Amino acid sequence: MRDWKKIILWSVIAVFAFLAGDVSRYFFYPDVAGLAKNRPGKTAFMEYREDTWKAKGIRRKISTSWVPLLQVSPYLIKAVIIAEDDKFWSHEGFDFDAMQKALEKDIKKKKFKAGGSTISQQLAKNLYLTPAKNPVRKIKEAILTWRIERQLSKKRIMELYLNVAEWGDGLFGVGTAARKYYGKSAGALGAREAATLAA
Repeated sequence: MRDWKKIILWSVIAVFAFLAGDVSRYFFYPDVAGLAKNRPGKTAFMEYREDTWKAKGIRRKISTSWVPLLQVSPYLIKAVIIAEDDKFWSHEGFDFDAMQKALEKDIKKKKFKAGGSTISQQLAKNLYLTPAKNPVRKIKEAILTWRIERQLSKKRIMELYLNVAEWGDGLFGVGTAARKYYGKSAGALGAREAATLAA
């Protein structure tokens, strides 16, 4: 009986040690600072989308394009902030009020669906993580968000987010979305088009 208890104890310790190691590496990797000047390559979400299609036997490639922030319609930037993160310019990566409300909903529904994520958190997830909703992934996301906010300007964070976010099935970046849905550049979007795209 004691042997089984020891086995269980060491198994639990091993699991926690593995999780701690897996999570702690995000304090150093990947190279977030490099994003200040360099565009990201294929993101984790892009790879996830391609893997999903492949698993379903769908032969398709993602569509992506890059648009500098100065060439994005100010209507779209404002619409995204209103829809996703109205405290974006003032917070340091986390909106604790929104997180508390999301947590209260999770507790009431007895499900972990998370929510209340800021644009910075969504950027961290899109770049490096997966859509999986679990506490371990949220911890990784928090570490990456903290690093992103420390090493990148708000304008750069917004530029990155607009260009790596998925705006439809396999459509990554506002440039791709604007062309697909409205046949125009991201800079030519009007207020109504921007609001619809950001909704």
